[in-house]
Amino acid sequence: MAEPRVVLSAKGLCKDFRGFRAVNEVNIDIREGEIHALIGPNGAGKTTVFNLLSGFLAPTSGDIVFQGRHITRMDPAAIAKLGIVRSFQISSIFPHLSVLDNVKVALQSQTDLPHRFWVSERATSRFDAPALALLTAVGLDPYARGLAVHLSYGRKRALELAISMALEPAVLLLDEPMAGMGAEDVERMTELVRRFASGRTVVLVEHNLSVVSALSNRITVLQRGSVLTEGTYEEVRTNQQVIDAYLGGQEA
Repeated sequence: MAEPRVVLSAKGLCKDFRGFRAVNEVNIDIREGEIHALIGPNGAGKTTVFNLLSGFLAPTSGDIVFQGRHITRMDPAAIAKLGIVRSFQISSIFPHLSVLDNVKVALQSQTDLPHRFWVSERATSRFDAPALALLTAVGLDPYARGLAVHLSYGRKRALELAISMALEPAVLLLDEPMAGMGAEDVERMTELVRRFASGRTVVLVEHNLSVVSALSNRITVLQRGSVLTEGTYEEVRTNQQVIDAYLGGQEA
């Protein structure tokens, strides 16, 4: 069986900050329809790599290619329009809009409506049903009419996932989606990501190794800005370099 095609690729990626090299000669191939995790100790360069892939930082050197197109120097908005959507560690919802309206805004952004100065409620009502369907998919339909600010932290992250789904990304970059969650929310969010990612391409930064184990097809381990190793979870967890560098001498 042939391997899935590479949709997002970084070659020789480097990033310097005032003489400090945060990312050093990183090579990553993200394959279509897979969940690819980036793990490593604090300061390993995971979020910097995310910022480079999504255009929030420009690399010092190296190249990034998405679906055959060089995107190395493109800005974040242009990259997002191509289909690479980034979810941040801190929830990026509109807190004083309703839960439903948060998703409707994302759906509207895929049409010509955002370019109009004034949009009637009638014009946006066609987004009600698809927005509610997305909320149902993440278990938020009972909260659709309430303000997003009143959601619990875990439910805000679920809303962010529904917003990401509305944007229909070709590649979704998830930056620590389980950060700050209790065990029950982690379990629920893991299942939501698994369902969303079915047949889709996801790049995941996550510290919770049980989540990485449950979700990832492939894992890249970073240490001090460089790739330490890459492989399946089983290959990574038994790699002695990973055990020493990332797990403090203990297996995952």
